Amino acid sequence: MGKIAVLGSGSWGTALSIVLADNDHEVALWSHRQEQAEQINNDRENKQYLEGIQLNHLIHADTSLEQVIKGADAILFVVPTKAIRQVCQQVKPYVTSDQTIIHASKGIEPETNKRISEMMAEELGPELGKGIVVLSGPSHAEEVGRRQPTTVTVSSLQIDQAIIAQDLFMNESFRVYTNEDLVGVEIGGALKNIIALGAGISDGLGYGDNAKAALITRGLAEIARLGKHLDANPLTFAGLTGVGDLIVTCTSQHSRNWRAGNMLGKGYKLDDVLDQMGMVVEGVRTTKAAYQMSKKLEVNMPITEGLYELVVNDKPAKDVVDDLMNRSKADELEQISNG
Repeated sequence: MGKIAVLGSGSWGTALSIVLADNDHEVALWSHRQEQAEQINNDRENKQYLEGIQLNHLIHADTSLEQVIKGADAILFVVPTKAIRQVCQQVKPYVTSDQTIIHASKGIEPETNKRISEMMAEELGPELGKGIVVLSGPSHAEEVGRRQPTTVTVSSLQIDQAIIAQDLFMNESFRVYTNEDLVGVEIGGALKNIIALGAGISDGLGYGDNAKAALITRGLAEIARLGKHLDANPLTFAGLTGVGDLIVTCTSQHSRNWRAGNMLGKGYKLDDVLDQMGMVVEGVRTTKAAYQMSKKLEVNMPITEGLYELVVNDKPAKDVVDDLMNRSKADELEQISNG
């Protein structure tokens, strides 16, 4: 029972704060907007992101990073990928080596192609960055906040840090496994957002379950192929941060990536989709990064390439699907292993 700093007051940061407070931890929830912090503290509800869910009295929102981090036993980063470096730079003066550092964000940085733990380690330095823990898995914030059964994975290069995170979060409705494959856990969590965009596009175009099942399955093959080139454990992609996260993100209307893809499939322009969503759609940014990685590493990722053409070059969604269906014939198992 200690103090946990949660950096990011969106739906996922708030949901994880609820889990931590249910475990009797004091939660200092950082928001960069004063009006949001006051609303959370006064109404005991995050009306913008998790409306209707009452917040435990142990959760207190604040706009001061120094106050949030001061005295915390652990620091949980739940900010968009594009904000990771900036927030790390801001908190570095206040972080101490005895604090467990966790992130629950999912994405890859374009241009550098860095995973989130790599970005954080670069900004925080080797001493603070070597034990970073990632929390990932099939977990809609809306369901976690309502304490519906959820199972996730934690991973770190230092397994003792992962076990600390496991103990912080685990309770009767939130089950936490450990996995020593940090690369695989982060790659699976990031790239599933790309496939979820595709699944939403397929539904938006009016295609059926057959098309979506094929997209999810072939998408998993792409994720595993890239993971193999990055020395991830292939079994990770058969677990919670692979198949599990793909299923939940590609089939649920809770998924912002699915919703964005669904609108694209119906003919909306990307800029209009992002404006209407009102939340970060990580799959768009990750598509660009994964496309760059596939070319650099010479990994065949046709779904990712097709979606890149859509989000970057405005290629019509139906043309992307038609191109995927009309690729040259291949053997399925050879495609999975070799691309």
